[in-house]
Amino acid sequence: MVKRNRTSSEPFQSVETLEDLLSMPTTPVVTALAKLKGDFVVLGVSDPAGSSLAQLLKRAFVSAKIKHHVIGVASVAEAGSEATLQSAGIETVNCDLLDDDLVRKLPEAPNVICMPGTGADAAEDEASRWAANTLLPAVVCKRYRQSRVVAFSTGNIYEPTLVSQGGSVESDPVAPVGERAMSCLGRERIFEYFSQKNGTPVALVRLSHVCELRYGILAELAKQVWEGEVIDLAGGYFNAIWQSDAHTAVIQALAHAASPALIINVTGPEILSVHKVCEDFGRWMNRQPKFTGAESPTALLSNARQAGRLFGPPHVKADQMMRWVAEWVMRGERN
Repeated sequence: MVKRNRTSSEPFQSVETLEDLLSMPTTPVVTALAKLKGDFVVLGVSDPAGSSLAQLLKRAFVSAKIKHHVIGVASVAEAGSEATLQSAGIETVNCDLLDDDLVRKLPEAPNVICMPGTGADAAEDEASRWAANTLLPAVVCKRYRQSRVVAFSTGNIYEPTLVSQGGSVESDPVAPVGERAMSCLGRERIFEYFSQKNGTPVALVRLSHVCELRYGILAELAKQVWEGEVIDLAGGYFNAIWQSDAHTAVIQALAHAASPALIINVTGPEILSVHKVCEDFGRWMNRQPKFTGAESPTALLSNARQAGRLFGPPHVKADQMMRWVAEWVMRGERN
């Protein structure tokens, strides 16, 4: 059940190979699901992260011979995504998650995962983003008040801290900068309100820089190095976590959902330097990185010690992620 490590001599040969690994269940996932009885509703399955999470759940149930359903809900159906999910045995529903009447008709499920891929990041204006981040959680919480809910949040709501301090912990004050970050804090507050009001067990997972080969900060930096772009060192340090490790933590967090809501940081334990990461990419790619600016002694960093204690360390370390990303970019893969 536990997936073995790939090495840099075993590159991903295709998108299909990548998606197979991202949706491969591990022992921690199967162990967590054994404690969570009943079906799952995944809200936000139209993007790659939502799709791989839903498929991971279904594959884990099949592997464990558990006959629970996984229902994937999308606000907007993307071409091919429904067919992919349905072929994996996942029930699919298209639903405007801002519409109370439609959401009330969604299937019952004791376990609900609410992802950010429900329109907030793609919103064309700030009002739409605020609606997706604050009104949508209220609609979901009223519909699934008797379920366990894990909701995605972000470490961007913290304030920058000295790199030497190791990153913000869950009890640190929040100080979101900009409307996007403020609306994400609004999302948390709505989930917290309904968790307290209705006694709904909730886990708020503050994710920081989830990465796979097609997207994320490592893919962005690798492409900049490969294409000879100038890299700004102003945001000089970051955390990162492999997509399937984030999925594993999210599923495990559901078993720890509580009222009042549990808040937990999920990211990699390493603090990575933009300059050092790009120098490594340059060495592997035979490219000389181009930089501008200077690294600040402060950065938006999250400390994931609590997640490490509850869930164990991530399976894929930063160096391995970087090598996979470098190979992917050098082969010209984009999809």
